[in-house]
Amino acid sequence: MRQVHLIAYDIADVKRYRQVYKAMCGHGDPLQYSVFRCELSEIELHGLKETLWPILNLAEDRVMIVDLGPVEGRGDDCIEYWGEPRVAPPDRAATIV
Repeated sequence: MRQVHLIAYDIADVKRYRQVYKAMCGHGDPLQYSVFRCELSEIELHGLKETLWPILNLAEDRVMIVDLGPVEGRGDDCIEYWGEPRVAPPDRAATIV
């Protein structure tokens, strides 16, 4: 089951920041410069962590991962936007053909 994760990071070094941003772009949508919304299975989340760990310097950098719930449940409804989001939230309305 895929879960919606809110992943935010604070990276002290510009080179590492760019590496983290590039790695994150393959796993989710940027909501703000250092905040991503990711729909990940448990295995995909583990893969993302394995990608990020060699980049980070945990003495200087911080990453926060929040599980917001199932993709088609609370995970879609619990993010509130003020202003224009950088990426449109997913539209999961059912379409009857």
